[in-house]
Amino acid sequence: MIHRTSAGLPHRLQAALVALAVPSALWGGALISQFVFGLVPCEMCYWQRWPHEVAIVLALFSLPFLANRAGPVFIFLSACAIAVSGAIGVFHAGVEYGWWQGLTSCTATGGFDMMSADVTPIIRCDVAQWRMFGISLAGFNAIFSFAGAALVLWLLRGKGRSR
Repeated sequence: MIHRTSAGLPHRLQAALVALAVPSALWGGALISQFVFGLVPCEMCYWQRWPHEVAIVLALFSLPFLANRAGPVFIFLSACAIAVSGAIGVFHAGVEYGWWQGLTSCTATGGFDMMSADVTPIIRCDVAQWRMFGISLAGFNAIFSFAGAALVLWLLRGKGRSR
């Protein structure tokens, strides 16, 4: 049994592990959807991955510093990065649902990228390649990212266990 110290080490460890697990799962799911199921990511899909990669690194950096002040800072920054991916997911989902205008670089009317040496099809950001229950992958990323960031912050404040 782990006893809670005055520094709240178990809460910090829980927060760090969630801050590592949530973006790892979402980033891994994106890679699986791409390389196993053949869903080719658009430009905004890549944008959503970058904050998850940053969050993973920050969560890993937090682990050796859990007992001092640097640990919670890294965990907090990791939660912020997870939330940034969620915000990009909201923007991307809104473009897919037609709620607002997307970026012209990836919502163009199809065709091929003529600047590329190989002919690569343009993947449109305003067309969801997959949906479940009417929610696109960008929408699921937004939901899980915001929920994950909130859970990390809740655990970081020491609400994960009774005092």
